[in-house]
Amino acid sequence: MPLKKISFVEGLHPQRSDDSRIQLSAFHSSLDRSSEVRFRKLVFLHPFNLILGSSRKRLPNVSVWSLSISVLVERFMFNRQSYSAILMTICVSFCACHATSDDDLKETQSPESNLTYLDSVIYGLVEGVTEFLPISSTGHLVIVSEFANLDGEEAKIALHAYLIVIQAGAILAVGLIYRKEIWSMVLGFLGMDPRGRRLGFNLILAFLPAALVGPFLDDLIEAYLFGLLPIAIALFAGALFMHWAESRKKRMEGQFPAKVGKSLDDLTWKSSFFIGFLQCFAMCPGTSRSMMTIVGGYLVGLDRSKAAEFSFLLGLITLTAAACYKSVTKWSLMSQHLALGPVLLGCLVAGISAALSVFWLVGYLNRHGLGLFVWYRILLSIVVLAFYFGF
Repeated sequence: MPLKKISFVEGLHPQRSDDSRIQLSAFHSSLDRSSEVRFRKLVFLHPFNLILGSSRKRLPNVSVWSLSISVLVERFMFNRQSYSAILMTICVSFCACHATSDDDLKETQSPESNLTYLDSVIYGLVEGVTEFLPISSTGHLVIVSEFANLDGEEAKIALHAYLIVIQAGAILAVGLIYRKEIWSMVLGFLGMDPRGRRLGFNLILAFLPAALVGPFLDDLIEAYLFGLLPIAIALFAGALFMHWAESRKKRMEGQFPAKVGKSLDDLTWKSSFFIGFLQCFAMCPGTSRSMMTIVGGYLVGLDRSKAAEFSFLLGLITLTAAACYKSVTKWSLMSQHLALGPVLLGCLVAGISAALSVFWLVGYLNRHGLGLFVWYRILLSIVVLAFYFGF
């Protein structure tokens, strides 16, 4: 293992980084395959040993042991082969759980399914491209679904649930892109990376408002706001809010540059909770979770790229919770009206397109800001209103 792979030693123990490097290098030079397997089991089966051992009573050389364990886990978790294996395992397990008999398999692949493979590709592209842009992915998916051939109210509910579940592909894509930040938070909760622990707690605080409010408002929102008129209103109102936030950001950059260039390390728990409070408004289709969290980052003084980064990381938690909630509560309806193959294909397409969208957005925000998305939302709201009123 090259020493550059464990550069975080300097950040954890700057006063004795050289000594730790020497000990760690010597330790790994004597590490055989069986020892590596034992360390992996120690981390994955008994993670509390690391926390209990931080007092140095149970693990006298806890710095070397902890760092050695973290390197082994990092080697296992973040190589391409392991990630591909994890994805394949998830897909195979998912298929096996819901195709346990021939009758079930025939039902999920029934020709009466309301979702074709072409539909799933379209929904996947729309979801992936728009999920992390401040233009409302759910709003776009609902607009597209208005052209779908759905038979009955239950089929519509199933499709609306699928539009949430399809976010799993985008979640996996962004999780891979920000794997280093995720790993830093894992180390933080194990007591080995203070910066990662701080970021993790801030993300949890930002997630709490939506977690508390979401389950109570889900049915009301689905009953009254999943329509073209509410989406058009939300798109237009969001454009005005985003235009105000962008104008304020530019004005503050000119007058008080020190107050609007903060990093994630400068984020307080109050600021994190405020961003999470704004995220609650994004439960309404057409509002955009990305828009509310990026604007929230603007308002608390984050740098443009850092506001987007916090939005992406918060999205991993929020979207995962929403997708799991819909999968549990609406799975019976989805299994009756939607075939399994198109659902998985939609998740795959969403993941690929989401990765490209994230890479593009960060660079674009630094150069141009949110102005383009303001005009896009206004134009789209006009088009939706025209379609709704039959023009």
